Amino acid sequence: MKKLAVVAFGGNALLRAGEKGTIEEQETNVYQTCAGLLGLIEQDYNIVIGHGNGPQVGNILLQVNAGEKLYGIPEMPMDICGAYSQGFIGYIIEQQFKNLLNQHKLNRQIVSIITQVIVDKNDSAFQNPTKPVGPYYSEEEMHILQGKNPTHAFAEDPKGKGWRRVVASPQPLVINNTSIIEELARKGHIVITVGGGGIPVFYATNDTLQGIDAVIDKDLASSLLAVKINADEFYILTDVPKVFINFRQSNEQALDVITVAEAKSYLQQGQFTEGSMAPKIRAAINFVENGGKECIITEAGQLSNPDCGTRIIA
Repeated sequence: MKKLAVVAFGGNALLRAGEKGTIEEQETNVYQTCAGLLGLIEQDYNIVIGHGNGPQVGNILLQVNAGEKLYGIPEMPMDICGAYSQGFIGYIIEQQFKNLLNQHKLNRQIVSIITQVIVDKNDSAFQNPTKPVGPYYSEEEMHILQGKNPTHAFAEDPKGKGWRRVVASPQPLVINNTSIIEELARKGHIVITVGGGGIPVFYATNDTLQGIDAVIDKDLASSLLAVKINADEFYILTDVPKVFINFRQSNEQALDVITVAEAKSYLQQGQFTEGSMAPKIRAAINFVENGGKECIITEAGQLSNPDCGTRIIA
């Protein structure tokens, strides 16, 4: 039976430091990231791809805000902006990966699924929104926006860049259509799903779904997906070849294979920063503790090496 792998694309898979975010830049980055997955394709893996959307949804919010300010076009909520980003990022990944497969004479179909992820509207994260989204505002602009939308929360940037809207980052509970995702993947089709962590929704009544202003961590959502579709392996792609402890210090050490217990210990020691590696380690732990064989954290370019990255095992 073919192995099934879930691969979570990091932010640099689409947009890299110093880039403006043009479609040409994002297409090139996606092509290069997908090239790293050829090793898995050639090993006959079945693959499901998750991805981030932070810079892209930030740009969408800028466009939405400008349209409302200049032309009175109704402002769209966060869940709709997330859906926008899932659609166009899925299109870019699907197109560039198909180009790559055609060039290497590899026959796989690719499909993108707009994915809703159910959260609890009473999740404690909604009482303390901390995830910054969208552009920076002056204090005056922030007060104007808050006057128009009293439910929106804002926080001042610690580096003095201005104010940004902050939203909750609740725990993903249920990913819609996992049975279809697994069925397509096990038939050999490449599936792109849970983009940006998924579109956050909740049950307003027992049988009525509704969007909610939030951002779900894409690694945690991809981890939950990997568990629910019974994936053998979970890959988290980032901009470093391995996970390090004492990162960028004189005693820096790359980690090859660590157990879940060791990963938890390093987390407790504060070895991993919250804005970077800590969420990835938690996602890895979640996958392995819930039946996954191993999680590999590495760069896309390392995937052809069977011993690549840092491996988290039971």
